[in-house]
Amino acid sequence: MRKTNIEIEFKSGITEEKYFELLELFELENNVFKQTNYYFDTDELTLNSKHIVLRIRQKGNHYKVTLKKQSGNGAFEDHVLLSKDEAQNMIKNGFNTKEFFDDIDYFVEFRASLDNYRASVPYKDGILFIDRCLYHNIKDHEVEYEHNDYELGKEIFEQFLIDKNIEFVKVKRKSERALLTK
Repeated sequence: MRKTNIEIEFKSGITEEKYFELLELFELENNVFKQTNYYFDTDELTLNSKHIVLRIRQKGNHYKVTLKKQSGNGAFEDHVLLSKDEAQNMIKNGFNTKEFFDDIDYFVEFRASLDNYRASVPYKDGILFIDRCLYHNIKDHEVEYEHNDYELGKEIFEQFLIDKNIEFVKVKRKSERALLTK
C-alpha cells in the first residue's frame, strides 16, 4: 500500500552538548530510538543530482521504502511498507524504482547508510526532532522541526533557535551527507 504526504521541515546543525541539553530539557533521555536509513541511487547518483531521495528506513523490524522529491517549500514523500525479506533483498541486490513508484524508472543500488538516534516531541502544532547521526565514522547532530504551514513553521523554528540559544547552522540533507561523504 502506497501512502503520500507533504513534509515541511526546518533544521539546524547543533553541537553534541546542545543535543544532550535538548534531550534533558524535553525529558527525552529515555525516549531515543534508532532508525537506519539505507540510501539508493544509480552509479552516477542521478537521483541525488535531481534532489530526489530514495531510501529504505528500518525502525526495529519495520521497513518502508520512501521516495522524497523537493517541491517548493516542502517535499512530497511516497511510502511503501516492506517485509523484512523484501527490504534485505533490495539492499543486497538493488531494484527498479518502477516496481514501487510509477513516475520514476531507474535501476538503483544501495549506496550508503546512516544510523539516526532520534527523539521527538510535539512542539507548537508541529513535531520537534532531536537527532544524532552516524555515517562513515562521522557523528553529527541536528534539530529538526516539522509543521504543516511553511510560514508559521519557519517563524516558530526561528524563535525556538533564539529561545534555546542555538546558532543556526545550515546542514545538508541526511541523504547527501551519507551519499557524498567517503
